Amino acid sequence: MRTTRQWVLDRRPEGRVADADVRLVEVPLPPLEDGAFELEHIHLSIDPTNRLWMSDTAQAAMPIQLGRPVRAFVYGRVTASRHPDFRDGDMVRGLASWSDRSVLRAGALIPRRRGMPLSAHASILGMTGLTAYFGVTEIGRPAAGETFVVSAAAGATGSIAGQIARLLGARTIGIVGGEAKARRLVSRFGFDAGVDRRGPDLLEALRAACPNGVDVDFENAGGVILDTVLKLINPGARIVLCGMISGYEATGGWPTNDLSQILMKRARLEGLLVSAFADRYEEATSRLADWALAGQIAWDVDISHGLESAPSALARVLAGRSEGKQLVQLAPDPWDEAA
Repeated sequence: MRTTRQWVLDRRPEGRVADADVRLVEVPLPPLEDGAFELEHIHLSIDPTNRLWMSDTAQAAMPIQLGRPVRAFVYGRVTASRHPDFRDGDMVRGLASWSDRSVLRAGALIPRRRGMPLSAHASILGMTGLTAYFGVTEIGRPAAGETFVVSAAAGATGSIAGQIARLLGARTIGIVGGEAKARRLVSRFGFDAGVDRRGPDLLEALRAACPNGVDVDFENAGGVILDTVLKLINPGARIVLCGMISGYEATGGWPTNDLSQILMKRARLEGLLVSAFADRYEEATSRLADWALAGQIAWDVDISHGLESAPSALARVLAGRSEGKQLVQLAPDPWDEAA
């Protein structure tokens, strides 16, 4: 009998994920039936939403049920198939779990793009890059000369969103945790300025960086940061609500925000779920690849190794310690020519 190791959710976390909340177990793989394929996981995508799925708060996806595998996007290689669309050796993205391998009935074929490693398809060309692309181009829509602010700006989505806004002609300001990250936004990602949310006065620091107010806010943090940005929005501003990471480990429900400026400034706040643009993924991936290969967008990955590292990798993301897109690598990346 073929088996796989996987992390399961034993109890709902209260605050940070504790050792007793998840458990690594070995389980049988389901039989490979018609319409299914087996996927060897090479990269696990570690995202703030992994923590959200562990809670039982209202959310777009069903919460993970107790005793069930921890859900995640995975990137890997087909090792056996009885599915008409996938063959042995194909590289595929799918929604699976923190595990070594899985048997799936659906996924997206990943075409190789001019020598880019599979880690690129799990980061700038993956769900985080797609989220940034559609959030900026379809909801935020920054015009040349406008001021674009993004929170959690050194993260996988925020760093790409700011660079796309810059390519569209906006003045880009990033909010991050720490002076080193603020400097990196400018030196590595080409932002016009970085603002340290840990400084003595976030409002005054943001006001100094945005002397003409804020036209677009790409919001990943929520909470106090969102309230601060809303104090500076211009009439007709657009707020792209991509995430509220400040509340993912909170107990007692979602934090509330002061939305009075949305009314007073006739602003628009719109939630972003990348799945709404699923029929346009290829368009976005091609454009992101062109920008990356031309050196117009920089992207970073922060790789942990081994399935055992998945919980600690998630903790790194939620604590703001990851540098770029956080991945857990379980097998060699066959497209990484530098490896």
